[in-house]
Amino acid sequence: MRLGQTSAVYLVSKVLGSVLGFLATVYFARVLGEDVLGQYALVLAVVTWLGIGGKVGINRAITKRISEGEEPEEFTGAGLVVMGAMMTIVAVAVIVFREQVNAYVGVPVAEFVVLLLFVTLYKSLINASLKGNHLVHVYAILSTGRQGTRAVAQIGLVALFGLGLSGMLWGYAIGYLVTATIGLWVLGLRPSMPGKEHIVSLFEYAKYAWLGSIRGESFETVDIAVLGFFVTQGLVGIYSVAWSIGKFLDIFGSAVSNTLFPEMSKVSAENDANAIAGLAEDGLTYAGLILIPGLVGALVIGDRLLQIYGDSFVAGTDVLAILVLALLIYTYNKQLLSILNAIDRPDLAFRANGVFIVVNVILNVILIWQIGWVGAAVATALSAAVGLVLAYYYASSYVPFSLPVAEITRQWIAAIGMGATVYVVRQLTETHWLAEYNAAFVVALVSVGAAVYFGTLFVISRTFRTTVTDNLPFDLPFVPN
Repeated sequence: MRLGQTSAVYLVSKVLGSVLGFLATVYFARVLGEDVLGQYALVLAVVTWLGIGGKVGINRAITKRISEGEEPEEFTGAGLVVMGAMMTIVAVAVIVFREQVNAYVGVPVAEFVVLLLFVTLYKSLINASLKGNHLVHVYAILSTGRQGTRAVAQIGLVALFGLGLSGMLWGYAIGYLVTATIGLWVLGLRPSMPGKEHIVSLFEYAKYAWLGSIRGESFETVDIAVLGFFVTQGLVGIYSVAWSIGKFLDIFGSAVSNTLFPEMSKVSAENDANAIAGLAEDGLTYAGLILIPGLVGALVIGDRLLQIYGDSFVAGTDVLAILVLALLIYTYNKQLLSILNAIDRPDLAFRANGVFIVVNVILNVILIWQIGWVGAAVATALSAAVGLVLAYYYASSYVPFSLPVAEITRQWIAAIGMGATVYVVRQLTETHWLAEYNAAFVVALVSVGAAVYFGTLFVISRTFRTTVTDNLPFDLPFVPN
């Protein structure tokens, strides 16, 4: 697989953005505490779920239709009309039921929910157009800019004006508005008045794709949303921090999925089954490249990673490991569902997504009720596994791809070697030289682990070695092909 400029830029941009988000979260955790982080996570969960009602898969339909190369301005205009109307209805509902919204979060936030709904609409429309125009690398750069702008605005409002939760929410809105506007300028795309056929075409795709939107948001927020009914805001805050660490590790898998979907969609339109299969195998080969060692690392030093946020966050150690496992399973699921959507079989993705969502919601309610907040992570992992099985069944029925078992096994071998090395270094250092917690030591452990993992994989995997050498601007001496 030659990742190329697009996926490389996407990956680097997302890493930079996630680092900025990590530093901001550490600051808020130490300054504001887990309760405010919990309230913030609940607001975003509410916005996410209500936002689905304002998009109903139209954003995915826009990406698909624009990627096909015909009448992009008209399809963008159709998306703006439909999404704008639906989001307005949702916003009115928030105002009508603002007391219930405020009671759920624990503080008055209904007006912020309305504000964030509309900036989310704006962002979604621009992102869908960028992806549809094969500008995933631009989308990634703007995503990094959004995270950076958001972090700077949030820290400034909290540190300089003492706004607390409101400062975090205002900063969130500012980050979306600024970067979405830049994206509109980069596109140079002006929505045109759509015809009836454009709106109908979007709905033809969206009638299946909307459940895909719910699938993604269900995986990322249904556990937090359900936790809001059962546990304290502090535990929600700790859970959200563990989740953010897991999402950082999922950057590469998301980069592969977002980069390959427009390409698979394009070759699908050309009826090139072999090309689709090749892209599918590439996606599955590299989906777990970071998450596999991330899972091993979470088991070995997860407690130390969480302690960076504060001593109270160490309580989420078990949750962190389970969530990383869930993300690993889910990232393979995403690659398979991308195949179905790319070959214009959203109906099959619809079925797989429907089962996943139902199982996810039911398991979250039952397991959180029975075993507490750890049950949310377990439910997320189990539902991801169910979704993976169904997605594989459908995708393998239409695309003749092979599972890259050998390459994934090599990644696990390198990860286990990494885990053993980091465990030994940690035990020796903490036993003989380091009596107290030290954040610099945690960074050192992570660096050692990364060096061992990638070094080992480079040696034992010809596929990985070829990918690296093909995408470097220079030749590596003494490196066999």
